[in-house]
Amino acid sequence: MKSYILLILFSVIVFNLPAQKFKNLAQTPPMGWNSWNKFGCDVSEELIMGIADAMESNGMKDAGYEYIVIDDCWQVDRNENGEVIVDKERFPHGMKFLADYIHSKGLKFGIYSCAGTKTCQGRPGGRGYEFQDARTYASWDVDYLKYDWCYSTTQNAKASYEIMRDALYKAGRPIVFSLCEWGQNKPWEWAEDVGHLWRTTGDIVDRWDAMMAIFDAQKELANYAAPGHWNDPDMLEVGNGGMTTEEYRTHFSLWCMLASPLMAGNDLQNMDKETLEILTNKEMIAINQDTLGKQAFCLRDNGDYEIWIKKLAGDEKAVCLLNRSDEEKTFEVNLPVLLKSNDYYWATDPYKMKDYKILDVWEKNNVNGDKDLITVTLPSHSVKVFRFIKNK
Repeated sequence: MKSYILLILFSVIVFNLPAQKFKNLAQTPPMGWNSWNKFGCDVSEELIMGIADAMESNGMKDAGYEYIVIDDCWQVDRNENGEVIVDKERFPHGMKFLADYIHSKGLKFGIYSCAGTKTCQGRPGGRGYEFQDARTYASWDVDYLKYDWCYSTTQNAKASYEIMRDALYKAGRPIVFSLCEWGQNKPWEWAEDVGHLWRTTGDIVDRWDAMMAIFDAQKELANYAAPGHWNDPDMLEVGNGGMTTEEYRTHFSLWCMLASPLMAGNDLQNMDKETLEILTNKEMIAINQDTLGKQAFCLRDNGDYEIWIKKLAGDEKAVCLLNRSDEEKTFEVNLPVLLKSNDYYWATDPYKMKDYKILDVWEKNNVNGDKDLITVTLPSHSVKVFRFIKNK
């Protein structure tokens, strides 16, 4: 009788262990590239290998980009055993071959599927095949899964993504889990223990107004972001042609301030010098990748002029001045106010400007901090980003 009771207790413990995602992944916002924004369904083995070659050689890998993610349209059907079938015309050597090639470059391999019965482009979705697909992805050595929300009808979002989380964990390969649920069910309120990042809005469009609308939607979400779980305002459009160089610099700066995943979405094999300089600005990337893992908050909103603050490790901080207007604007900026910025780090300590140097992140020069007030002129749709660096 005693042994029987022990067996029951053992069964309860084993089969009711709390499900979990892989820990210690995405401790800083993931950086990489995704095929969708530039290429849509026009993906192939040749393209992805070329992107891997470019990322390795053009400085992006050195800047921190590591994931290469194939979005929709790599799959065509399922076989009689339910296994997903890769498009053999576009990917003749299969996904394990492609993963091996990407890994040989010191990069990581990502793939796409959907929580519904079909993907957004009508390819086979993951619903009902979660555990089988997770085993397949693990056998291909996948490192990152973007999981969409099309054809989900009446599914419960949290439960659907939990099933895939559990499937990935059971398959045993650590895979970054990206929830592309579009923010419809407020994933920031429940997805911390489900995935490593979650979309907060619908898809980005390569236009200034569309990009800024997505940025505005992040304003109340700062408290939900932290190491291992991030708000995702969607992939970058930098270099795709719908905005000016100044607007792309602003786009990149704002995503860095938000501690957003930095997933480039342009053609890495054919980009101009200005695009590459934006995407590989190491000082701006360092702000995004800061280990404290704080998303910026809006300190001041004067309509066309906003001030955003991002707390950084080591009692440092980044400040972004944003001119949203269609005209050039000149502002007087109070440096001590920016440094204090309602930040509890400074509430009890005496304020000493001399303890800091101030880096202009895009101009890459130091700002004269001898004066409390400085004058800043911002072109239309532009930013000025400062980093307050503590003297050693």
